[in-house]
Amino acid sequence: MVPTHPLQMPRFVRLGIAIDTAAAWHWLALLALALWPTWWWMGQRMADGSDDPLGILALAAMATLLFVHRHHLRAAPRLDLQAAALVGVVCTTALQHQLPNLPDLLLALMGLLSLAAGLLAFLPAHVATAPVWGLSVLSLPLLASLQFYAGFPLRVVTAELSSWLLSVAHTVERTGSSLWVDGQLIIVDAPCSGVQMAWLGYFTACAVALATQRSNRSFLLRLPVVGVLVLLGNVVRNTVLVAAQASGMHLGDVAHQAVGLAVLGLVCGGIAWTMGITTTTTGTRTSTDTSTDTGTSTGTAS
Repeated sequence: MVPTHPLQMPRFVRLGIAIDTAAAWHWLALLALALWPTWWWMGQRMADGSDDPLGILALAAMATLLFVHRHHLRAAPRLDLQAAALVGVVCTTALQHQLPNLPDLLLALMGLLSLAAGLLAFLPAHVATAPVWGLSVLSLPLLASLQFYAGFPLRVVTAELSSWLLSVAHTVERTGSSLWVDGQLIIVDAPCSGVQMAWLGYFTACAVALATQRSNRSFLLRLPVVGVLVLLGNVVRNTVLVAAQASGMHLGDVAHQAVGLAVLGLVCGGIAWTMGITTTTTGTRTSTDTSTDTGTSTGTAS
């Protein structure tokens, strides 16, 4: 009698076992290979100078995370995330061919979120998902788009807050994203919007959260502090540079970059401290996190 049910067919059963026991590297390699149009577009955008190649850092962080946990990957992946990854890759590929007029950035976002889902399907349960999603978004070449859409509002906010600080020692009036300081017009230009500082700040937050094994709840609760620190750092940098120019102190390119790097270091250091800080109670340092999967508190002495 010829078997009619698939589970009664030895070849089908062997195929199912082979798929179920396939190594995580095989699945992730197939997902990455299926997204080759996305990699091609991202490489072109970074190579032609239309965007900063900072996304490479985020991709490297995700690869490092996989390497660190290579001996502790799940034997049986999370089916919900694995299914989401497969559906996302299929949809991305289909849309690239059927709707070529869709924005490449949107398709790349779908593809990289799918890759992140595939990665999370195999990572251990204690690895928080939110920072991984964040790194997948940060891996996109999106700084130019952020500068175009959010650059001017950020420059206006920066100029307004800087005017408050400068008014202590100067006569200041804001016009759009420009400042009149003691009768001298000083323009808050695009590099002063803080978009790059924001990218580096959120990258630091995601990387440190994964390194210190923050839970999703702990990471998300600390995330607003990242935005505050980035905004304050950008305002301080802008205030120092404008005050120097208004006082007749000419800062060369080297000094200008040095001020920016110093403030960036302080901001990223503050973000790293915020993400890595632990509370101290009864003489013992204990983590404030709670386990993502069990919901119980986890105390770690460090």
